[in-house]
Amino acid sequence: MSNISSFSPIEQSMRVIGIETSCDETGIAVYDSELGLMSDLLYSQIDLHAEYGGVVPELASRDHIRKTLPMIDQALKESGSARADIDAIAYTAGPGLVGALLVGASIAKSLAFAWNVPAIGVHHMEGHLLAPMLGDEKPAYPFLALLVSGGHTQLMLCRDLGDYQLLGESVDDAAGEAFDKVAKMLGLGYPGGPAIQKLAASGNPERFRFPRPMTDRPGFDFSFSGLKTFTMNTLKAIEAPEMQDKADIALAFQTAVADTIRIKCKRAFEQTGLRSLIVAGGVSANTEIRRTLDELAARSRARIYYPPLKLCTDNGAMIAYAGLQQLQRGYQEDSPIIVRPRWPMTELGS
Repeated sequence: MSNISSFSPIEQSMRVIGIETSCDETGIAVYDSELGLMSDLLYSQIDLHAEYGGVVPELASRDHIRKTLPMIDQALKESGSARADIDAIAYTAGPGLVGALLVGASIAKSLAFAWNVPAIGVHHMEGHLLAPMLGDEKPAYPFLALLVSGGHTQLMLCRDLGDYQLLGESVDDAAGEAFDKVAKMLGLGYPGGPAIQKLAASGNPERFRFPRPMTDRPGFDFSFSGLKTFTMNTLKAIEAPEMQDKADIALAFQTAVADTIRIKCKRAFEQTGLRSLIVAGGVSANTEIRRTLDELAARSRARIYYPPLKLCTDNGAMIAYAGLQQLQRGYQEDSPIIVRPRWPMTELGS
């Protein structure tokens, strides 16, 4: 990534545009350090990719090109902001689809140069991690963070902004990826998470019990590939499965994912002694995962912080907020346009 320069912290009110183009959603937002979230726009490409059963990178990049600049103009108008009111432009620098990332980075860098303001590259998952800070209540550092999305399932120890220790992550499919693949098996289409949650609501909880992978060994790593295979084999064992069969399987799968996550988070509470947990990323909107973790928090005398539901999926607000945190600490970038499709959070600042 581009070189980062450090300056003295900035105290005055600051206003930042956030640009999110890491995958299949174009998110643009304007965030002010005193007034809060002033505008938040999101365009989803779900309909564009649904017929392919997943995201097509080239189509995603082309759609970001069409949507980003008009959405920036609309966000400025809705927030009542002139270009002179903007103090920085934050953009998602990684991880994500390289073409999609380059669209947002190129636009951000170009506008920053034209408007004579800093451009700030934001780590996509750090944006998710900070999204709960846009709610009414915010945890104090240090805290734990569970990041669950289509591409990531990670448990982090967060000591301070940018100071993160990876405790464990998925060694194969992320939770969101597993939801998508199981939904495809069940003929539910894309994206899978909301479809499975809806179907599971009519499932019989007594019929199946699926395994909780990697919970019989120490550590915090996750694995959902085997659970996906177990789900497929269960479905294949049923001749001509009907919708109730699929609902029962969807419920068993969803319950197994939620319980696996609960076991790992309980272990993190016990081994770190911390009692604050942020849960963020698209999968954090799942009601069964929230219910299971809320029960764990009640038993463990812990506190869980979620993003507002509309900010669970990719969005520009989390990028604007994360960029503001860096701006207020005095960080800026040099001019080269560099993105990082693969970018561990533990390498932030490098």
